[in-house]
Amino acid sequence: MQIARHRKAKKVQEALGPDFTVLEFDQPTASATQAASAIGCTVAQIAKSLVFADAEGGPVLVIASGASRVDEAKVGQILGTTIHRADADFVKRATGFSIGGVPPVGHSTHPSIVLDQKLMDFDEIWAAGGTPTSVFRLGPNQLTNLTGGAFADVALA
Repeated sequence: MQIARHRKAKKVQEALGPDFTVLEFDQPTASATQAASAIGCTVAQIAKSLVFADAEGGPVLVIASGASRVDEAKVGQILGTTIHRADADFVKRATGFSIGGVPPVGHSTHPSIVLDQKLMDFDEIWAAGGTPTSVFRLGPNQLTNLTGGAFADVALA
């Protein structure tokens, strides 16, 4: 583990500011399971960034607990539109990051953001830092402050 050196991770560090530290690992952190293993936390503490497209083709970012499966219908109801999972090209275009490293901040296009309320169960959560090997630690309130997103029930029952 080391302080961010990759240009994408440094971009995220810049967007976050000095109160956070983007860390890079020698092993992948692209999936919630991989990240939890590298960090030494539970899968549920991973704040995974999932990108969807709304009915008008705009980006929607759902930041969910690594243990949650997102219910697209619930998110659509929250936002008042339908959503569908975006492909890798859309994710890269909309966020500037590749799947497996999409952070909650620093996107090319500002997405609509919804946060999984299950993340509020933890004092400490971990989010992607811009690459498939980088993450940073934060608290649920900090996630709200950074993203402007609101917590809601987004998980499949």
